Amino acid sequence: MKILGIETSCDDTAVSLIEIDGENVHVLANTVHSQIDQHRPYGGVYPILAKREHAKNLVPVFAQTLNTAGLTKTGTTDTGESIDTLLSREPELLVALRTYISTIAKPDIDLITVTQGPGLEPALWVGINFAKALSEIWDIPLIPVNHMEGHILVSLLKKKTEAHYSISKPELPALALLISGGHTEMVLMENIGDYAIIGKTRDDAVGECFDKVARLMGLPYPGGPEISHLATEAREKNVPSPFTLPRPMIDSPDLDFSFSGLKTAVRYGLDKHGALKDDERMGLAREVEDSITSVVVKKLASAHDTHSYQSLIAGGGVIANTHIRSALESFADERSLTLYLPQIDHSTDNALMISIAGYFKHIQHRTSDPDFHATGGLVIGK
Repeated sequence: MKILGIETSCDDTAVSLIEIDGENVHVLANTVHSQIDQHRPYGGVYPILAKREHAKNLVPVFAQTLNTAGLTKTGTTDTGESIDTLLSREPELLVALRTYISTIAKPDIDLITVTQGPGLEPALWVGINFAKALSEIWDIPLIPVNHMEGHILVSLLKKKTEAHYSISKPELPALALLISGGHTEMVLMENIGDYAIIGKTRDDAVGECFDKVARLMGLPYPGGPEISHLATEAREKNVPSPFTLPRPMIDSPDLDFSFSGLKTAVRYGLDKHGALKDDERMGLAREVEDSITSVVVKKLASAHDTHSYQSLIAGGGVIANTHIRSALESFADERSLTLYLPQIDHSTDNALMISIAGYFKHIQHRTSDPDFHATGGLVIGK
C-alpha cells in the first residue's frame, strides 16, 4: 500500500511517500522544506507568512517527492474546474497545481493523509485543501490525522536498512511523552488509537520555554538548539550557572507541567545579575536544560508509579535534544521500560509521521467526516 502524507501544521512544508506491507515500511521519499530563515527575523513563527510559504512551496515539494519515489509518470491529468473552489483562497497554489498536474499521469498512490491539527489554522488549511484537491482530481481516498498521534507512531519505527523500517509493537499500556514547541503532554496509550491525556502544561510548552529563554539570553531563533549547544559545552567544561533556577511543579501531586515561571525566573535573574559573559551564558543554558529535564523525568516517574505503564514512547521536536534523550534512556533503564525514541530527523515535523498515522487510522477503520476542517486546537484522545 502506497501512502502520500502532507504536513503543513506550522513552518515546515513536508510531503512523504511510503509503502507499507504489514509491519514493514519502505520510505520512498520524505521531503521537508523548512521556513526557519523566513521566520527568524520575527523571533518565532509568523502564521500568515507560514501560510504564504506553504502555498508557494507545496507543489515543488510534492513534485520532488514524486520524483524521488520514482512515481512520476509522463502524461496528462485534466483538473477541470472542480478544484477552483477548494483553492480559491490560494490562487498561486491553484495555478501551480494545475500547471504541474497537466504534465503527469495519475501516480500509483492508494491513500492520501494530511494533518488536520493541532497547529496554525491558516497553515493547516493550505495542506488540507491541497490534499482535498489531489484526492478529488485522482479519486484517491483521503484521511485526516492528528499531528500529535503522528509524533507518537513515528517513534515506533525501527530502522532495518537504509529507507526500510519495521513497526514495533510496544508493550501496553504505554506512556507517550510529547514535547515540542507547542505541546507538553503525557498520554496514556492503551492501544494504538486509544489515548488519554494524563498530564499537560498549564502554560508554556517545553519548546516554547526554550525559545523564550533563549530570547532573553540574546540567542537567535530557534532557541532550543542554541541552548542545547551551549549546555553541552558547559558540561564538557564543567561551567556552573551564574544563578540557580527553580524546578517548576516538580513536587506537585498532579502530573501537570508549568514552565512560564522558569522563563520569569531567568528574566529576574538576568535583571539582577546584569550582562552575561560567554562562560556565564553557557552555564545558564546548562541550568535551564537541567531544570526542564529534571521536571520531565520526575513527572514520568510519578506517572509510572500511578499508571504502571510498560513502555515509554517519546515524540516531538524537543526530543532531538541530546541531554533529554540521554535522561530518558537512563530513566527507562532504571525502571526496566522499553524506550522508543524517534530518529533525530523524524523528531521534528515531517510528513512521514502523517503517513504512518493515516495508515493506522485506515486499517483500524477509524472514520472521519469527509468534510473535515482545519482544527488548530485538536486534542489527542480523551
